[in-house]
Amino acid sequence: MPDTLRVDFDQPALTQSMLRHLRSSLGKDPEHATTYDWRMSLALSLRDMVVEPWFASTRRTYEAKGKRVYYLSMEFLIGRLIEDVAINLGVEEMAAAALAELGQDYDRIVADEPDAALGNGGLGRLAACFLDSLSTLGIPAYGYGIRYEHGLFEQHFKDGAQIETAEKWLAQRHAWEFERPEVSIPIHFGGYVSKCGEKCVWHSDETVLAQAYDTPIVGWQGKWANTLRLWAAKPVKLFDLESFNRGDYLGASQPEALARTISRVLYPDDTTDKGKELRLKQEYFFTAASIQDLLRRFLAEGFEIDTLPDHVAIQLNDTHPAIAGPELVRILADDHGLTMARAIEIARKTLAYTNHTLLPEALERWPEGLFARILPRHHRIIEIIQDAHFAAAGTKVTIIEHGQVKMGELAFVMAHKVNGVSALHSELVKETVFHDLHVAYPDRIINQTNGITPRRWLYSCNPALRSLIDDTIGQGWADDLERLTELRPSVEDAAFREAYGAAKRSNKERLADWLKTRDGVIVNPDAMFDTQIKRIHEYKRQLMNILETIALWNDIKDNPNGDWTPRVKIFGGKAAPGYVMAKSIIHLINDVAKTLNDDPKTRELLQVVYPENYNVSMAELLIPASDLSEQISTAGKEASGTGNMKLSLNGSPTIGTLDGANVEIRDHVGAENFFLFGLTAQEVTERREQPGYARAAIGASPRLTRVLGQIADGTFSGGDSDRYAALLRNVWDHDYFLVTCDFDSYFDTQRKVDAVYRDPEAWTRMAALNTAGMGWFSSDRTIRGYATDIWNARSLKV
Repeated sequence: MPDTLRVDFDQPALTQSMLRHLRSSLGKDPEHATTYDWRMSLALSLRDMVVEPWFASTRRTYEAKGKRVYYLSMEFLIGRLIEDVAINLGVEEMAAAALAELGQDYDRIVADEPDAALGNGGLGRLAACFLDSLSTLGIPAYGYGIRYEHGLFEQHFKDGAQIETAEKWLAQRHAWEFERPEVSIPIHFGGYVSKCGEKCVWHSDETVLAQAYDTPIVGWQGKWANTLRLWAAKPVKLFDLESFNRGDYLGASQPEALARTISRVLYPDDTTDKGKELRLKQEYFFTAASIQDLLRRFLAEGFEIDTLPDHVAIQLNDTHPAIAGPELVRILADDHGLTMARAIEIARKTLAYTNHTLLPEALERWPEGLFARILPRHHRIIEIIQDAHFAAAGTKVTIIEHGQVKMGELAFVMAHKVNGVSALHSELVKETVFHDLHVAYPDRIINQTNGITPRRWLYSCNPALRSLIDDTIGQGWADDLERLTELRPSVEDAAFREAYGAAKRSNKERLADWLKTRDGVIVNPDAMFDTQIKRIHEYKRQLMNILETIALWNDIKDNPNGDWTPRVKIFGGKAAPGYVMAKSIIHLINDVAKTLNDDPKTRELLQVVYPENYNVSMAELLIPASDLSEQISTAGKEASGTGNMKLSLNGSPTIGTLDGANVEIRDHVGAENFFLFGLTAQEVTERREQPGYARAAIGASPRLTRVLGQIADGTFSGGDSDRYAALLRNVWDHDYFLVTCDFDSYFDTQRKVDAVYRDPEAWTRMAALNTAGMGWFSSDRTIRGYATDIWNARSLKV
């Protein structure tokens, strides 16, 4: 393989490629081409440039008989790809110049690309970062997931409440994928199991086809490219002509509609029986297709089935693909004739499982009746796995219990390694959700602290800071992020701090312009941009943030001549459609925003902004512009977090608890550059044991009591005193996530933040030391850890 990709590809060649695609692929001439046409011609031209290293990487893997990693995930939040690919190929400036020569603006073209709606939050974005790092490191890999037609949902606000509409990212052609109609795998559901001699035969009563769509994922400098293979559900019988000719036009297309339902929506609401059935089918659909596909590839290379763990590593990203264990055992035993014991042994050596949660309710459980009806053969195999587990471990930790199939326990038992995603999280996994299994298998749980790709999350999204880093320590840090420590001596230089502050200011102005253009919201770049962007969930405690905002508003109104630090509170994130409490928190944030932003006495000092439909592209604007990073989850509940890493890397000091990767971030950037508050994980556990802890905390906090009273009397809801009644009852009488107990500590620490921000030199120094200390949090480092400690995989990059 060549060291670089662009041996013969210069700007004139790129210009000609775009013009060719404009004519041949889009049927347009330059005079009549729209923004969409130009964007597609650029994307297809960049895709052409990726194909050669993609092919070369595949050839190299076959020649070296290299071990492949298969990363199974329900989500891949890849975001826009034009800029990402251009930067990884090193042709960003060339592309901008070629478009300018053709009378087009590169930034406008890039902004026209829709985000691929293939994920929800940190889980999906982590998977995307891992694919980038696997390609950058040259480790042969496939990402496997679902090609959702509508993704999660498009978020809108109506009178402050979240409204969900269908995502439309595939309304236009997706430029990056290659459709593979020849890769079409039958996936079965339902039916019954019979025995033929010693062999079990599954007679299904429903079948859909999983069709592959491939997107090449190119690494840094275009030296290696791997594949993201997404599955779309198709019917076995596309169209029922007989029904159509009888006049049953809807019935004629019913098989297609039912099949496509499986790959239409990410995380369909599973509060109903139908929703649960669809979720289970989705998880089996993509997992079974992926297992069958990778086995086909493995056997085509001539390997013996017994050697599967030597050539294949399968990583389960959370419990969604946990059915991979029974599916792999089914194929090894039923199709290849291995004994059940040998099949389980091989499957376990091949599989590894990443745990992402300490919330027991987030470890998926399926009603046993539903599971046995949809996957009867797998139900029996799980019973066999459970019996083997009992015999081997001498434990009675069950996989099937009280009429439920527990996917967390299944994933653990069928994996040779189980990893947490931060040092604290991995220890808590041992102590809490998998305590008994850890006792039975003491060497199984290890830690792999999450990381983020510096290519997207600094180099691409923050060109102003990128230029300053290049000028200060030289290039080469984008794939060697720990070189950022070389910035530390320069932080003491006043000229560097001035340039660092100027980079942050330019990012804040860019965000202010975007908010004004898109939403008509005017914010002051001189104010502190205080940012909490993540999935809306009670444990992430957006509620505590907005309660503190109200308390600050009250203090400003009480003392209008005080030495206040102007703030813009920025929220971003979606709540699951069926998560009533999270949606109530969103409604409250928007109600408070309307009240505060309309207050002429305080709006110059305190503003609340909640742009709807948070996604990767919005994050790429918000993160470089943020001054303060809100990482305020209840200690012991956030597995890791990656937003905390992105914000700190881009110069946003953290206000946070000792939770998830906050612990390690604080160690790396320095405790003096981190605003710590709140109870520890141990103290959280102890506090929950005290009767009436929430009411006691409220009674001890006049500020909080006042805030809750204002919400109750309708101050922020137009006098409607019932709107937040359920939310307030939860705060007073339950408060499992201890918002009340951490509130005063949080409020007091925010005032320390105010004081430091009023000293620009001190704040800029703190921000710059955050950037300088974040090199360890590259996903390249994380993937090296997986490759060494779990997969036994190596780089094949020349």
